[in-house]
Amino acid sequence: MRVSVALFTADLRVHDNPVLQAALKDAERVVPLFVVDTGIRRTGFAGPNRAAFLADSLADLDRALRARGGRLVVRLGDVVEETCRVAAETGATVVHIAGGVSRYAARREDRLRAELTGDRRELRAHDASLTVVPPGALTPAGKGHFAVFTPYFRRWESFSVRGVLPAPDVVRLPDVGSADLPRAESIVSGSTSPGLPAGGESEARRRLRSWLAGPLSAYDERHDDLAADATSRLSPYLHFGCLSPTELLHRVRAQDGPGAHAFVRQLAWRDFHHQVLAARPDAADHDYRPRHDRWRRATKEFEAWQDGRTGYPVVDAALRQLRHEGWMPGRARLLAASFLTKTLYVDWRAGARHFLDLLVDGDVANNQLNWQWVAGTGTDTRPNRLLNPLVQARRYDPRGEYVRRWLPELRHLDATAVHRVAHLDAATRAGLDYPGPIVDLAEAAARFRERRGAD
Repeated sequence: MRVSVALFTADLRVHDNPVLQAALKDAERVVPLFVVDTGIRRTGFAGPNRAAFLADSLADLDRALRARGGRLVVRLGDVVEETCRVAAETGATVVHIAGGVSRYAARREDRLRAELTGDRRELRAHDASLTVVPPGALTPAGKGHFAVFTPYFRRWESFSVRGVLPAPDVVRLPDVGSADLPRAESIVSGSTSPGLPAGGESEARRRLRSWLAGPLSAYDERHDDLAADATSRLSPYLHFGCLSPTELLHRVRAQDGPGAHAFVRQLAWRDFHHQVLAARPDAADHDYRPRHDRWRRATKEFEAWQDGRTGYPVVDAALRQLRHEGWMPGRARLLAASFLTKTLYVDWRAGARHFLDLLVDGDVANNQLNWQWVAGTGTDTRPNRLLNPLVQARRYDPRGEYVRRWLPELRHLDATAVHRVAHLDAATRAGLDYPGPIVDLAEAAARFRERRGAD
C-alpha cells in the first residue's frame, strides 16, 4: 500500500489544493498533516490574532476532511522532525508541500528535502499553490525578478493560469496517531482583538460568495472610500490559504467589469511582492533600495502612533481599527505607514513589526514590502512622495464617518470639524478627550526632505 503525506502550511483548504490533490493521486492512503511549528514561536511571528485565526482554520479543515472520510493529523514541534517521524511511522515515500518564499520557508524546505532524501524518501514542492503565478515564473530579460510592478503586471495578465482543482470526494488515511487540534492559547499566549473575524475555509467561501454577488462590481470606485468598508476582507483567508488565489482569480474574472479588473490588479500586487521576496529574502528586514536614511528614534511619538493618539484623526482611526479588528483596509494602511515613515520619519521596520503584532493577515511578503514601498526604500518609482493626512482625510473620508466610527471622542463633531480638530477654538478643544497634533506637517516635510536628501 503506497502512502504519501500532504503537509499543510499556508494552504488550509480542500478546494483547489495542489498539495492535497497530488498526494491523493500519488497513493492509496494519504496523511493530511499539520505541524504546530514551535520554531515560529521563537521568531516572534505568531501573534495572538493569527494564532486564533489559525486554530479556527485547522478546526474547519479537520471537519472538511472528516466529511470525506479522513481527518487532520496534528503534531507539535519542529516541522522537519515531525514530518519525517510521520513519514517513517506510516511508510510514506513522498511528502508534498506548497512552495514558500520567505527565508524561513525556504530553509524549512531545504532541511526537509535533505532529511527525507537521507531516508530515501522524496519531497515534492508545489509552486502554484500560494500564489496565482509561481514566483520566478516571470522574469525580465537579464534579471532574476521584476522590480517594478507595471511591467510585471503586463506579463502576469497574459500568463497561462492553471485550472481550478476540485475538492476530493474521499480521503483515506493509514493508521497514524495525532495530537488534539490546537487552541489559540496553546500556539501563542496573549489577548486577541475583540473584532477578529472567524477563520476557516467555510467562512472564506461564504465571504467570497457574498463579495461576488454585489460589492465586487463597484470595487474600482469604492475601494479607497474608508467609510464604505468596500473591500473584500478576504486577505486573512488568502494569507492562511483558506481560499485559493487561483480560484479567486478565475471567479472574479468571470464577473468581468471595471470592479473585477481593479480587484484582479490587487491579486497581481500580491504575487508581485511574493516574487520580489523570493528573489530578495533579505528584503524582509533590509532596505530593498537603501536611501541612507537617518531615522529618528522618537519613542514618545511612536507610542502615540501605536495608540492612535497622534492628533491626526484619520491616522488615529486607522490604528484604532487595527487594534480592534486585527485588520484595516489598504488605504488606511497606506496612511498610517506614510505618517510614521515620512511625517515622523521613524524606521519602517518599527511600523512593520507593530502591524505584524496585530494583523490577522500579517504576511512577510506583503506586509514588509508594502511598508518598504511606502517608506521609499522599496519598489515605488516615486520614493519621496509625501501624503498629507489632512488632504487624504478630505479625499477618502469626506463626511468624517470613518473617523467618527473609530474615535468615539469625536463623534459629536461635524464633517468639517472632525478632520481639523487642531483648528477648533480653544474652548471646544478643551472639552475633547483628544490630543493636539504631535507634529507640525510643514516642519515634518522639511525635515524629511533634508534627511532623505530629497528634492
